[in-house]
Amino acid sequence: MVLSDMGAEVIKVERPGSGDDTRTWGPPFLGTESCYFLSVNRNKKSVAVDLKQPDGVQVIQDLVRCSDVLVENFVPGALDRLGLGYSDLQTLAPHLIYCSISGYGTSGPYKSRPGYDVMAASFGGLVGVTGAGDGEPCKVGVAMTDLATGLYAHGAIMAALLERQKTDRGQKIDCNLLSTQVSCMVNLASNYLNGGREACRWGTAHESIVPYQAFPTADGHITIAAGSNDQFSALCRVLGLPKLQTDERYSTNAQRVEHRESLLATLTAAFRKHSTEEWLAVLEGCPFPYAPINSLSQVFSDPQVVHSGLVEEVQHPGVGTVKQVGPAVTFSASQNKVRAAPPLLGQHTYQVLTEVLGYTHHQVEELRRQGVVN
Repeated sequence: MVLSDMGAEVIKVERPGSGDDTRTWGPPFLGTESCYFLSVNRNKKSVAVDLKQPDGVQVIQDLVRCSDVLVENFVPGALDRLGLGYSDLQTLAPHLIYCSISGYGTSGPYKSRPGYDVMAASFGGLVGVTGAGDGEPCKVGVAMTDLATGLYAHGAIMAALLERQKTDRGQKIDCNLLSTQVSCMVNLASNYLNGGREACRWGTAHESIVPYQAFPTADGHITIAAGSNDQFSALCRVLGLPKLQTDERYSTNAQRVEHRESLLATLTAAFRKHSTEEWLAVLEGCPFPYAPINSLSQVFSDPQVVHSGLVEEVQHPGVGTVKQVGPAVTFSASQNKVRAAPPLLGQHTYQVLTEVLGYTHHQVEELRRQGVVN
């Protein structure tokens, strides 16, 4: 989807009859369409092809010949058995960039396991460090491991396209959820690998910076971060707690981390005295970061989100107006925008087969009669 926002023509190959699993992930639905599916499939053309039939494999091979990139997320080895593995298609189309996205990689003891976001987040350490310190492990509210893997794949594909400009040859890219998740452990991984420190759950707090967390207000929560001594001093001033600035226990971040409990007790008591809205008015213009913890209704009415134009509307052939969260990145010259609604299953089969592959009307109808395409 990220590539399609930038102008790539993306052809989504789905199973006839059922399509992408996420088409059924609901409720909620918008009419007959899953809101989950609608969130990540804009701008794409849907072609329904049965890969278990030889003629279906032929359709994919024909698409490969005229495509720059193939992205697949089958369990490793599945496409090889169909004659659609990298070694098969490399011979057929040396220019092809073949990007495999799997749960655990194309080799190793877990290669044949199906992988979902929460499994990789569990294996890779994220679930173990998410949640309250005295509570159970928690998954992140959205599938961040999936999303990060997609973004890694996007960057890798762009790099491979640049490399192809130099060599005129494609290559294979392997991305997997577990490797992505381990790489995303960043400072916690370094703390363990270099400092021997096992990570634990901190809720909204930070292991190495204090204060850096959410505090309860009279009617909600507000997140505060003071990453330097100057920011901590400014926080003390705005809270009317000047004694904290001269308290030796809080003179440096290392000291504040050591005396975390006493400092947080004082700050928590202060923040409970006023509502979130009142604190936001007091904190306006302060030199340290702060933010309310918003519900989605508050997110999409927030003035900065509204100003950034992050919600766009497109017309869907089945359900009418669909709202989309638009691209996060803007360019001064290049396009990056929502161009079309997420597709109906097989909506573009005829168009792609005739206009892109040059099949005749009779050929397409015969493939449909045989159940190869839909």
